[in-house]
Amino acid sequence: MKMILYILLAAIVIGLISGGMHLWKVAKKNEKEMAPYAEMKLQPLDTTKKILVVYYSLSGNTKDIAERIKAATKADLYAITLKDPLPTGFMAYYKIWKQKQENKLPELSGKMPDFSHYDLIILGSPVWMYTVSTPMQSFLKQADFKQKPVAVYSTQGSNPGTFFADIKKEAKNADIISEIEFNNLPKKYDQALNNKVIQWLSQTLLKVK
Repeated sequence: MKMILYILLAAIVIGLISGGMHLWKVAKKNEKEMAPYAEMKLQPLDTTKKILVVYYSLSGNTKDIAERIKAATKADLYAITLKDPLPTGFMAYYKIWKQKQENKLPELSGKMPDFSHYDLIILGSPVWMYTVSTPMQSFLKQADFKQKPVAVYSTQGSNPGTFFADIKKEAKNADIISEIEFNNLPKKYDQALNNKVIQWLSQTLLKVK
């Protein structure tokens, strides 16, 4: 019995050390990546283009990026909503896992947006299980972009996995011109994050005819 307890304790300690090391590595990676953006001086963006940001957000990180885009470009926002919203906490992860296991996408609520009024569509989604969130997958099943320019952003802890490759497969008739990933960051990176968003938008808008 003592031996089993020792083994369990050792496993817990190893798990905590491994988790701590991972978080430390992610923090150092974020620090290195965001440093160049901190003092960046950027030109005002071209706000003559009509932009629609379509996003799904569960914890608020993807919504935060969408709102930064709106503030910089006067874009319209379209939040993907579910007929049966996901629960919070552990139960959300369980339901997401179940959706993936059963290959059963959630039903959306609300009307689909009309893309015809826009020069650029931006898609934003969290990364779930190293791929596109199931609500965004549901949206893409219904959407036809009809060769509109599309830019894509992801939000995640540290690894987007196959997110961008999967978006390209699922976004029907989308002319994907730009993509970027955003790690979930603490408040101290607020200005650097804003600069990263604006720089990406500036580069993206140059590709929109």
